[in-house]
Amino acid sequence: MNGQPPRYERRAASRVLAALARPGLCAEAIAPPARRIEYTRTDMVTEPGSHLTLSQRLYLERYMRPCRAEQVVSATHRIVWTDSDGIPNTGHIRTGGLGPIVPIAMRETVLALWHALEADTGLAQRISGLSARDRAVLEGTTTDHEPLDIFRVGIEATGRALAQHALLARWTPYRTANEFAVGMRDSSIYSAVATRWYWELQASSYRRGMIAAGLTTQPDGTVRYSLETVATLRAMKDATIEDAHRVMRRATLVEKLTVAEAIAKYHDELDVISRQYALLPPGTRPACLAAMPHQIDGQHYSLLPLVADAFTELFTVITERLTLAETPALPGAESGELTAEDQVFSVPDMNCKHCVRTITGVLESMGIAVHEIDLLSKRVVAEFRSPRNRHRAFEALRDSGYNPAQGSPAPAATESAV
Repeated sequence: MNGQPPRYERRAASRVLAALARPGLCAEAIAPPARRIEYTRTDMVTEPGSHLTLSQRLYLERYMRPCRAEQVVSATHRIVWTDSDGIPNTGHIRTGGLGPIVPIAMRETVLALWHALEADTGLAQRISGLSARDRAVLEGTTTDHEPLDIFRVGIEATGRALAQHALLARWTPYRTANEFAVGMRDSSIYSAVATRWYWELQASSYRRGMIAAGLTTQPDGTVRYSLETVATLRAMKDATIEDAHRVMRRATLVEKLTVAEAIAKYHDELDVISRQYALLPPGTRPACLAAMPHQIDGQHYSLLPLVADAFTELFTVITERLTLAETPALPGAESGELTAEDQVFSVPDMNCKHCVRTITGVLESMGIAVHEIDLLSKRVVAEFRSPRNRHRAFEALRDSGYNPAQGSPAPAATESAV
C-alpha cells in the first residue's frame, strides 16, 4: 500500500470503480451454448401455523425490525443444480411463479459476465494502473478490496435481486422469465434495491428464500415498490445504521478506543450490521457505490444502469438456450464412515468475504477446523468428526442462511440442443 493508510470515502471509492468500468463492464460477454441442466426440488419446511421457516423467522426477529411477518413473502421450494462451471448451486422458487428458469438462468448470466470480466485486458490494465491512494480508498471503504472481486459481487447482487423479486412475479403483469427481467430493468427496480435496501438484508434474505417487499403495477405497465415497502425498507435501514453507530459510540466514547481499535475489537458484531455503516458520519444516508452518478471526461456516467442493461440482455438470450429437467432429490446420510471426500462440500450462496467469515465462524464455533474456503468455486474443506457432526454443521449453516451442498463440485452438465 506504499504507506497509504485505508481511507473511508464512499464517493471517492465509487468514482474509482466508475473510472475503471468505463465505457462499460462486460461489453464482450457471450452467452454460453445450448445446455441441459438438471435440478432437484424440495419443499420449504415452515413452522406450524406460519408461512415462514425457522431460519426466516429468526432472521426477521433479530435483524429486520420493524418489519412484520405478514410483510414477508417466502419461497415454497428450494432447488439445487450444478451450473455450467461445475459448481453446485441453490435457489428458491414459489408455487404459481416463474419456476426454476429464473434462478438457473440468472446463475448462467452471472458466470458469463464474470468470464467477460476476466477476459477484459483493458480493465486489467486500468486496475494495474491504480494509484496507492485509490487502492487505499477501496481498502478502507469496500468489503472486498480488489476491483475484480467488487465487480463480481456487484454482478452477482444484480442476479440476486432478479431471482429474489421473482418470488413476487405472480403479483406483476409479467408472465415469462424474459418479460419479468425486462420489466425489472424498465421499472428501475435495481436502482430501488441499491438505494433502499442495505447489503446484508439483501444477501441474507435472498439466501433464506424470502423477500420483504410488495410491488404495485403502474398505468404504463411498469412496477414500483408499494408505499408500505418503501417505508419499511427505510425503517430497517435506519435501524441498522443506528445499531452500527451505537457500537461505535460505546467503543470510542465509553471504552475510549480509537476507530481502528473499535473495528478490530467489535469486528464480528459490526460484520453483521455492516462496518461501512459504523463509519458513516452522523446524519449521512449511505448510497450504493454503483448507483452514484459522476462526471468523467465531461460526460455523465453511472455504473448501475449499464450493468442492469448488460445483465438483462444476456439473461434473455440464455433463457432461450436452456433446457431444464427435474430429477428426484437424494436423501442425506447421518451415519457411516467419513471419507476424504466427505470433508469437502460446497456453499452455493457464498458470494463475498463476509460470507467466508460467517461460514468460518459457524464451523469453528462448533470445534470444526476449516482448512480451505474458495470463494469462486464455493468449495469448503473442513475437518468433520463424524457424519452426525457434519449433518449438525450443515443445519447450523442453514440456520445462518446458507445452503451447503454435500460433496465436492460436480462435473459440468453436458451441452444439448434446445
